[in-house]
Amino acid sequence: MTERLPSSSRARETAADDPLPPVRFAYDPHTWREIVHLLANFPVALAGFVYVMTVLFTGFWLTVTVIGFPLLAAGLTGSRLLGRMERARARALLGVHVDEPSPLPRRGTGFLTWLWMTLKDPVAWRAVLYDFVRLPWGILTFVVTLTSLFLLWPVLPFIARGLANADRAMVRGLLSPSDELERRIAELESDRGVVVDTAAADLRRIERDLHDGAQARLVNLAMGLGLAKEKLLEDPDSAATMVAEAHGEVKLALQELRDLARGIHPAVLTDRGLDAALSAVASRCTVPVKVTVDLTARPAAAIEGIAYFTVSELLQNISKHSGARTASVEVWRTRDRLLIQVRDDGRGGARLDGGTGMQGLADRLGAVDGLFVIDSPQGGPTTVTAELPWRERAPEKGAPEKGL
Repeated sequence: MTERLPSSSRARETAADDPLPPVRFAYDPHTWREIVHLLANFPVALAGFVYVMTVLFTGFWLTVTVIGFPLLAAGLTGSRLLGRMERARARALLGVHVDEPSPLPRRGTGFLTWLWMTLKDPVAWRAVLYDFVRLPWGILTFVVTLTSLFLLWPVLPFIARGLANADRAMVRGLLSPSDELERRIAELESDRGVVVDTAAADLRRIERDLHDGAQARLVNLAMGLGLAKEKLLEDPDSAATMVAEAHGEVKLALQELRDLARGIHPAVLTDRGLDAALSAVASRCTVPVKVTVDLTARPAAAIEGIAYFTVSELLQNISKHSGARTASVEVWRTRDRLLIQVRDDGRGGARLDGGTGMQGLADRLGAVDGLFVIDSPQGGPTTVTAELPWRERAPEKGAPEKGL
């Protein structure tokens, strides 16, 4: 009679008969990469330390002069590059995959804005700290690793692993991307500069239009009425003709002022919203335009204004540059976003850098956390999609509250 072993006993017997798992060789390629990294720490750390001490501290001492702050900003830009090289070295030798930080925003920034943002760049300053503290650590890891190669050969893999783990922690802690808050602050500072530049450009345009248009026409009107007054008794017929011409000038001046006011903020947009305002813009386009606005409520006045002027400029571009026969405008809301899509069947080829104001529109939308996308192959058609954040409209002052 054969005795059946308990299942647990059979498992132990089988396990005893199985061969042991192969022993992992201590000096595998991964270990050798760690050793190479640790031996390279000293020359790399020395170069970074010399760079920091030379460029940045020179910039600090020269901040009392004109070139001090630009030199310091250039040094911080170089520290960013050194941080990128160190991330690449850690990725290749230590297997540490750290995302690259977002670059500093460059859109619409002037020299002073770039200088200020670079001097406050947290990514660059953490790279400076990394280069500064690495020299003593680089000397330590170089000496310990080199000594272990000749004296502590059996335990070198364990030493290399411990030192490499400290390096990994240092790379992750000091060379990782800025957190989302820091990145968002940098973007908002850049967008604020775009908004200020756009507002200044709009003010200059309004001043130029007033000076060259309505103001000049009103000056000519005053001069014409003055001459008519002088001839009123001597030559009534000529005076009447001059008054009639002045009347025509008044009409033209009023029309120019209306157009200027419409360019600042049209009354129809304030009174009746996007549907009526965009229909009015479409009626002035040289191409037949179908307007579809599917909104159950009105967005905030600022968002509504940006949407209006975006469509207005796009329709002007269609009139001037597209060669289209038809166009369409669609506006709708999707959750917390306001979407605008303008299409035309023209020749296509529209680009952000095409000199038609597209880049300015993209900057203006980007300043309020919006998006601007152009799909315009050669030969057409062209589809421009704009996306804006939906913000609830604040109640107007003096308006009765609901329920009262």
